[in-house]
Amino acid sequence: MAQRLVLNALPLLPGAGGVATYIRELLSSLPGAWTPDRRPTIVAAVQRSAAGEVPEGVEALVFPDAAGWRRALRSARGFGPADLVHGLDADLPLRRGAPAVATVHDLGVWDVPWAFPVAKARAERAVVAASLRRADAVVAVSAFTAERVRARLGLDAVVVHEAPAPDLAPPSEVQVEEVRRRYRLSERCVLHVGNVEPRKDIATIVAACRRIGADLVVTGERLWGSRVDSSGARWLGTVPRGDLAALYGAAGVVVYASVYEGFGLPPVEAMACGAAVVSTPVPSVLEVAGRGRGVETFPAGDVGALARVLRGLLADPDRRAALAAEGMRRVGVLSWDRCAAETSVVYRSVGFG
Repeated sequence: MAQRLVLNALPLLPGAGGVATYIRELLSSLPGAWTPDRRPTIVAAVQRSAAGEVPEGVEALVFPDAAGWRRALRSARGFGPADLVHGLDADLPLRRGAPAVATVHDLGVWDVPWAFPVAKARAERAVVAASLRRADAVVAVSAFTAERVRARLGLDAVVVHEAPAPDLAPPSEVQVEEVRRRYRLSERCVLHVGNVEPRKDIATIVAACRRIGADLVVTGERLWGSRVDSSGARWLGTVPRGDLAALYGAAGVVVYASVYEGFGLPPVEAMACGAAVVSTPVPSVLEVAGRGRGVETFPAGDVGALARVLRGLLADPDRRAALAAEGMRRVGVLSWDRCAAETSVVYRSVGFG
Protein backbone atom coordinates (compact mmCIF):
# COMPACT_ATOMS: atom_id res chain seq x y z
CA MET A 1 0.00 0.00 0.00
CA ALA A 2 1.25 3.49 -0.84
CA GLN A 3 2.68 5.57 1.97
CA ARG A 4 0.54 8.49 3.15
CA LEU A 5 2.03 11.99 3.05
CA VAL A 6 -0.11 14.54 4.90
CA LEU A 7 0.56 18.23 4.25
CA ASN A 8 -0.71 20.88 6.64
CA ALA A 9 -1.97 23.37 4.05
CA LEU A 10 -4.46 25.16 6.33
CA PRO A 11 -2.80 28.59 5.70
CA LEU A 12 -3.76 28.33 2.02
CA LEU A 13 -6.25 31.11 1.23
CA PRO A 14 -7.84 31.58 -2.22
CA GLY A 15 -6.04 34.25 -4.24
CA ALA A 16 -3.52 35.03 -1.47
CA GLY A 17 0.22 35.40 -2.04
CA GLY A 18 3.26 34.83 0.16
CA VAL A 19 2.98 31.59 2.14
CA ALA A 20 -0.18 30.72 0.19
CA THR A 21 1.83 30.87 -3.05
CA TYR A 22 4.38 28.44 -1.59
CA ILE A 23 1.63 26.03 -0.57
CA ARG A 24 -0.29 26.32 -3.84
CA GLU A 25 2.73 25.75 -6.07
CA LEU A 26 4.28 22.99 -3.96
CA LEU A 27 0.98 21.09 -3.95
CA SER A 28 0.89 21.32 -7.74
CA SER A 29 4.48 20.16 -8.21
CA LEU A 30 4.90 17.49 -5.54
CA PRO A 31 3.14 14.64 -7.39
CA GLY A 32 5.76 14.95 -10.14
CA ALA A 33 8.60 14.38 -7.67
CA TRP A 34 7.98 10.62 -7.85
CA THR A 35 7.48 8.19 -10.71
CA PRO A 36 3.84 7.01 -10.95
CA ASP A 37 4.67 3.54 -9.60
CA ARG A 38 6.38 4.98 -6.47
CA ARG A 39 4.17 7.99 -5.77
CA PRO A 40 2.76 8.16 -2.23
CA THR A 41 -0.80 9.11 -1.41
CA ILE A 42 -0.56 12.89 -1.01
CA VAL A 43 -3.16 14.50 1.25
CA ALA A 44 -3.55 18.25 1.83
CA ALA A 45 -5.38 19.43 4.94
CA VAL A 46 -7.14 22.61 3.78
CA GLN A 47 -9.85 25.00 4.87
CA ARG A 48 -13.21 24.66 3.15
CA SER A 49 -12.77 27.95 1.26
CA ALA A 50 -9.52 26.66 -0.30
CA ALA A 51 -10.68 23.15 -1.21
CA GLY A 52 -11.02 24.19 -4.85
CA GLU A 53 -7.30 25.01 -5.00
CA VAL A 54 -6.19 21.45 -4.28
CA PRO A 55 -4.75 20.17 -7.59
CA GLU A 56 -5.18 16.86 -9.35
CA GLY A 57 -3.05 14.17 -7.78
CA VAL A 58 -3.59 15.48 -4.26
CA GLU A 59 -6.46 14.48 -1.95
CA ALA A 60 -8.21 17.25 -0.02
CA LEU A 61 -8.82 16.74 3.70
CA VAL A 62 -11.29 19.56 4.33
CA PHE A 63 -11.80 21.42 7.62
CA PRO A 64 -14.03 24.41 8.50
CA ASP A 65 -12.51 27.83 7.89
CA ALA A 66 -10.59 29.20 10.86
CA ALA A 67 -7.93 31.80 11.56
CA GLY A 68 -5.47 32.69 14.31
CA TRP A 69 -5.47 30.47 17.39
CA ARG A 70 -8.38 28.37 16.10
CA ARG A 71 -6.36 27.37 13.04
CA ALA A 72 -3.30 26.69 15.20
CA LEU A 73 -5.41 24.48 17.45
CA ARG A 74 -6.65 22.51 14.45
CA SER A 75 -3.04 21.93 13.38
CA ALA A 76 -2.07 20.87 16.90
CA ARG A 77 -4.78 18.19 16.97
CA GLY A 78 -3.37 16.46 13.90
CA PHE A 79 -4.86 15.07 10.71
CA GLY A 80 -5.28 11.35 11.21
CA PRO A 81 -3.15 8.48 9.88
CA ALA A 82 0.10 9.48 8.18
CA ASP A 83 3.53 8.09 7.36
CA LEU A 84 4.91 11.65 7.21
CA VAL A 85 3.46 15.03 8.18
CA HIS A 86 4.76 18.27 6.64
CA GLY A 87 3.79 21.62 8.16
CA LEU A 88 3.95 23.94 5.15
CA ASP A 89 3.95 26.98 7.44
CA ALA A 90 5.75 25.39 10.39
CA ASP A 91 2.68 24.18 12.37
CA LEU A 92 2.82 20.49 13.30
CA PRO A 93 0.55 18.23 15.37
CA LEU A 94 1.39 17.96 19.05
CA ARG A 95 1.44 14.18 18.99
CA ARG A 96 4.21 12.56 16.96
CA GLY A 97 2.59 9.61 15.28
CA ALA A 98 4.92 9.81 12.26
CA PRO A 99 8.09 11.57 11.13
CA ALA A 100 7.57 15.30 10.66
CA VAL A 101 8.99 18.07 8.45
CA ALA A 102 8.36 21.77 8.99
CA THR A 103 8.92 24.62 6.54
CA VAL A 104 9.87 27.97 8.06
CA HIS A 105 9.44 31.08 5.91
CA ASP A 106 11.00 33.69 8.20
CA LEU A 107 11.69 34.50 11.83
CA GLY A 108 10.36 38.03 11.67
CA VAL A 109 8.44 37.66 14.93
CA TRP A 110 11.84 37.26 16.63
CA ASP A 111 14.01 39.53 14.50
CA VAL A 112 11.64 42.49 13.91
CA PRO A 113 8.91 42.06 16.57
CA TRP A 114 8.02 45.77 16.30
CA ALA A 115 6.54 45.04 12.87
CA PHE A 116 3.78 42.81 14.32
CA PRO A 117 0.96 43.19 16.81
CA VAL A 118 2.33 42.21 20.23
CA ALA A 119 -0.07 39.30 20.78
CA LYS A 120 0.54 37.92 17.28
CA ALA A 121 4.32 37.99 17.68
CA ARG A 122 4.19 36.31 21.08
CA ALA A 123 1.83 33.55 19.92
CA GLU A 124 3.74 32.84 16.70
CA ARG A 125 7.07 32.62 18.53
CA ALA A 126 5.62 29.96 20.83
CA VAL A 127 3.95 27.92 18.07
CA VAL A 128 6.83 28.09 15.59
CA ALA A 129 9.52 27.27 18.16
CA ALA A 130 7.58 24.28 19.45
CA SER A 131 6.86 22.94 15.95
CA LEU A 132 10.42 23.29 14.68
CA ARG A 133 11.75 21.49 17.74
CA ARG A 134 9.30 18.62 17.16
CA ALA A 135 10.32 18.29 13.51
CA ASP A 136 12.68 15.59 12.28
CA ALA A 137 13.79 17.98 9.54
CA VAL A 138 13.37 21.71 9.00
CA VAL A 139 13.13 23.31 5.56
CA ALA A 140 14.08 26.99 5.19
CA VAL A 141 13.15 28.96 2.07
CA SER A 142 16.51 30.77 1.97
CA ALA A 143 20.02 30.48 3.38
CA PHE A 144 19.29 33.67 5.33
CA THR A 145 16.29 32.06 7.04
CA ALA A 146 18.31 28.91 7.73
CA GLU A 147 20.96 31.07 9.41
CA ARG A 148 18.31 32.76 11.55
CA VAL A 149 16.89 29.36 12.59
CA ARG A 150 20.36 28.32 13.71
CA ALA A 151 20.97 31.62 15.55
CA ARG A 152 17.59 31.81 17.29
CA LEU A 153 16.71 28.16 17.91
CA GLY A 154 19.96 26.24 17.51
CA LEU A 155 18.50 24.04 14.77
CA ASP A 156 19.85 23.08 11.36
CA ALA A 157 17.65 23.64 8.31
CA VAL A 158 17.81 22.46 4.71
CA VAL A 159 17.57 25.33 2.20
CA VAL A 160 14.95 24.85 -0.51
CA HIS A 161 14.30 28.01 -2.51
CA GLU A 162 10.88 29.16 -3.63
CA ALA A 163 10.31 30.17 -7.26
CA PRO A 164 8.12 32.37 -9.46
CA ALA A 165 4.81 30.74 -10.35
CA PRO A 166 4.76 29.25 -13.88
CA ASP A 167 2.24 31.83 -15.08
CA LEU A 168 4.52 34.71 -14.07
CA ALA A 169 6.55 35.22 -17.24
CA PRO A 170 7.17 38.19 -19.54
CA PRO A 171 3.79 39.41 -20.84
CA SER A 172 3.04 40.25 -24.44
CA GLU A 173 2.86 43.87 -25.59
CA VAL A 174 -0.88 43.44 -26.08
CA GLN A 175 -1.30 42.30 -22.46
CA VAL A 176 0.80 45.20 -21.17
CA GLU A 177 -1.14 47.80 -23.16
CA GLU A 178 -4.48 46.36 -22.06
CA VAL A 179 -3.47 46.52 -18.38
CA ARG A 180 -2.06 50.02 -18.79
CA ARG A 181 -5.36 51.15 -20.29
CA ARG A 182 -7.54 49.44 -17.70
CA TYR A 183 -5.56 50.66 -14.69
CA ARG A 184 -4.64 54.01 -16.27
CA LEU A 185 -0.88 53.52 -15.83
CA SER A 186 1.82 55.75 -17.22
CA GLU A 187 4.73 54.06 -19.03
CA ARG A 188 7.18 55.21 -16.33
CA CYS A 189 5.16 54.43 -13.22
CA VAL A 190 6.76 52.94 -10.11
CA LEU A 191 5.01 49.80 -8.81
CA HIS A 192 4.87 48.07 -5.44
CA VAL A 193 3.26 44.62 -5.20
CA GLY A 194 2.43 42.88 -1.94
CA ASN A 195 0.40 43.31 1.21
CA VAL A 196 1.16 46.45 3.20
CA GLU A 197 2.38 46.23 6.78
CA PRO A 198 5.14 47.99 8.76
CA ARG A 199 8.22 46.06 7.60
CA LYS A 200 7.34 46.73 3.93
CA ASP A 201 8.12 50.46 4.52
CA ILE A 202 5.73 51.88 1.94
CA ALA A 203 6.32 55.35 3.44
CA THR A 204 9.85 55.46 2.02
CA ILE A 205 8.61 54.61 -1.48
CA VAL A 206 5.85 57.22 -1.26
CA ALA A 207 8.30 59.93 -0.13
CA ALA A 208 10.91 59.09 -2.80
CA CYS A 209 8.35 59.11 -5.62
CA ARG A 210 6.92 62.39 -4.37
CA ARG A 211 10.42 63.90 -4.33
CA ILE A 212 11.04 63.11 -8.03
CA GLY A 213 7.45 63.50 -9.22
CA ALA A 214 7.06 59.84 -10.22
CA ASP A 215 3.70 58.09 -10.44
CA LEU A 216 3.44 55.43 -7.72
CA VAL A 217 1.02 52.50 -7.91
CA VAL A 218 0.57 50.22 -4.89
CA THR A 219 -1.23 46.87 -4.86
CA GLY A 220 -2.10 44.56 -2.01
CA GLU A 221 -4.20 44.46 1.13
CA ARG A 222 -3.56 46.91 3.95
CA LEU A 223 -2.78 44.91 7.08
CA TRP A 224 -1.91 45.96 10.63
CA GLY A 225 -0.05 49.24 11.16
CA SER A 226 -0.27 50.27 7.51
CA ARG A 227 -1.30 53.90 7.95
CA VAL A 228 0.98 56.10 5.85
CA ASP A 229 0.63 59.46 4.12
CA SER A 230 -0.17 58.05 0.70
CA SER A 231 -0.92 61.32 -1.08
CA GLY A 232 0.40 61.02 -4.62
CA ALA A 233 0.12 57.21 -4.65
CA ARG A 234 -2.63 55.16 -6.29
CA TRP A 235 -3.79 52.19 -4.23
CA LEU A 236 -5.25 49.43 -6.40
CA GLY A 237 -5.96 46.99 -3.59
CA THR A 238 -5.76 43.28 -4.37
CA VAL A 239 -5.59 42.82 -8.13
CA PRO A 240 -6.69 39.69 -10.04
CA ARG A 241 -3.94 37.12 -10.34
CA GLY A 242 -4.29 37.13 -14.11
CA ASP A 243 -3.26 40.79 -14.25
CA LEU A 244 -0.07 40.44 -12.22
CA ALA A 245 2.45 39.57 -14.96
CA ALA A 246 1.22 42.40 -17.16
CA LEU A 247 1.32 44.84 -14.22
CA TYR A 248 4.96 43.95 -13.63
CA GLY A 249 5.62 44.36 -17.35
CA ALA A 250 3.82 47.70 -17.50
CA ALA A 251 5.85 49.31 -14.71
CA GLY A 252 8.86 51.47 -15.37
CA VAL A 253 10.40 50.18 -12.13
CA VAL A 254 9.21 47.76 -9.44
CA VAL A 255 10.30 48.77 -5.92
CA TYR A 256 10.63 46.65 -2.81
CA ALA A 257 11.49 48.64 0.32
CA SER A 258 11.10 45.88 2.92
CA VAL A 259 13.41 45.94 5.92
CA TYR A 260 13.17 42.19 6.53
CA GLU A 261 12.25 39.15 4.42
CA GLY A 262 12.60 35.41 4.72
CA PHE A 263 12.66 35.05 0.94
CA GLY A 264 11.07 38.00 -0.88
CA LEU A 265 8.80 36.47 -3.50
CA PRO A 266 7.41 39.69 -5.10
CA PRO A 267 10.80 40.96 -6.40
CA VAL A 268 11.61 37.48 -7.70
CA GLU A 269 8.23 37.33 -9.46
CA ALA A 270 8.84 40.79 -10.91
CA MET A 271 12.23 39.74 -12.29
CA ALA A 272 10.65 36.65 -13.84
CA CYS A 273 8.22 38.94 -15.66
CA GLY A 274 11.00 41.08 -17.11
CA ALA A 275 10.69 44.05 -14.76
CA ALA A 276 13.53 46.29 -13.62
CA VAL A 277 13.63 45.84 -9.82
CA VAL A 278 14.94 48.09 -7.06
CA SER A 279 15.16 46.60 -3.57
CA THR A 280 16.62 47.13 -0.16
CA PRO A 281 19.65 44.85 0.30
CA VAL A 282 17.81 42.27 2.41
CA PRO A 283 20.01 39.16 2.37
CA SER A 284 17.34 36.78 1.07
CA VAL A 285 16.73 38.90 -2.05
CA LEU A 286 20.45 39.35 -2.77
CA GLU A 287 20.91 35.59 -2.29
CA VAL A 288 18.86 35.07 -5.45
CA ALA A 289 19.42 38.27 -7.41
CA GLY A 290 22.96 39.25 -6.49
CA ARG A 291 23.95 42.69 -5.25
CA GLY A 292 24.00 45.21 -8.11
CA ARG A 293 23.22 42.53 -10.68
CA GLY A 294 19.65 41.29 -10.85
CA VAL A 295 18.42 44.22 -8.76
CA GLU A 296 19.61 47.71 -7.91
CA THR A 297 19.67 48.43 -4.19
CA PHE A 298 19.29 51.30 -1.76
CA PRO A 299 19.69 51.43 2.05
CA ALA A 300 16.46 50.67 3.90
CA GLY A 301 14.59 53.83 4.85
CA ASP A 302 16.87 56.14 2.79
CA VAL A 303 14.43 58.31 0.82
CA GLY A 304 17.18 60.29 -0.91
CA ALA A 305 19.05 57.20 -2.09
CA LEU A 306 15.89 55.60 -3.43
CA ALA A 307 14.93 58.83 -5.20
CA ARG A 308 18.34 58.96 -6.92
CA VAL A 309 18.12 55.32 -8.06
CA LEU A 310 14.58 55.76 -9.37
CA ARG A 311 15.41 59.00 -11.18
CA GLY A 312 18.37 57.38 -12.91
CA LEU A 313 16.47 54.27 -13.98
CA LEU A 314 13.37 56.09 -15.17
CA ALA A 315 15.54 58.36 -17.33
CA ASP A 316 17.55 55.53 -18.91
CA PRO A 317 15.60 52.81 -20.78
CA ASP A 318 18.79 50.95 -21.75
CA ARG A 319 19.84 50.68 -18.11
CA ARG A 320 16.37 49.41 -17.17
CA ALA A 321 16.46 46.83 -19.96
CA ALA A 322 19.90 45.54 -18.91
CA LEU A 323 18.80 45.27 -15.29
CA ALA A 324 15.63 43.43 -16.27
CA ALA A 325 17.54 40.99 -18.51
CA GLU A 326 20.01 40.12 -15.75
CA GLY A 327 17.18 39.68 -13.24
CA MET A 328 15.40 37.26 -15.58
CA ARG A 329 18.60 35.29 -16.09
CA ARG A 330 19.20 34.92 -12.37
CA VAL A 331 15.71 33.81 -11.37
CA GLY A 332 15.54 31.47 -14.37
CA VAL A 333 17.30 28.77 -12.31
CA LEU A 334 14.40 28.66 -9.85
CA SER A 335 11.39 26.42 -10.40
CA TRP A 336 8.68 24.76 -8.37
CA ASP A 337 9.57 21.38 -9.89
CA ARG A 338 13.05 21.84 -8.47
CA CYS A 339 11.54 22.91 -5.12
CA ALA A 340 9.37 19.78 -5.06
CA ALA A 341 12.27 17.50 -5.99
CA GLU A 342 14.49 18.97 -3.27
CA THR A 343 11.64 18.70 -0.75
CA SER A 344 11.21 15.02 -1.58
CA VAL A 345 14.92 14.53 -0.79
CA VAL A 346 14.22 15.97 2.68
CA TYR A 347 11.38 13.44 3.06
CA ARG A 348 13.74 10.60 2.20
CA SER A 349 16.24 11.87 4.78
CA VAL A 350 13.72 11.13 7.55
CA GLY A 351 12.84 7.68 6.20
CA PHE A 352 9.87 8.43 3.96
CA GLY A 353 9.80 7.06 0.43
